[in-house]
Amino acid sequence: MDWNKWVRQIHRWLSIIFTLTVIANFVAMALGQPPALVVYSPLLPLFLLLFSGLYMFVLPYVAKGRGGQRAG
Repeated sequence: MDWNKWVRQIHRWLSIIFTLTVIANFVAMALGQPPALVVYSPLLPLFLLLFSGLYMFVLPYVAKGRGGQRAG
């Protein structure tokens, strides 16, 4: 498996984790004052999603700059 496929797979799993942490956050808020761990838990997957998403966003431009090699 090459680097780009790894990044895409990690990005997919991070999106699932992020969604679950957001759902847990809403459930905890519905039950009362949630602990700080629950409130801030979506931030780590969100930042990791940002970096992997930016990497995938830049890939086509880097490939174009290298003479049209396929980046995926």
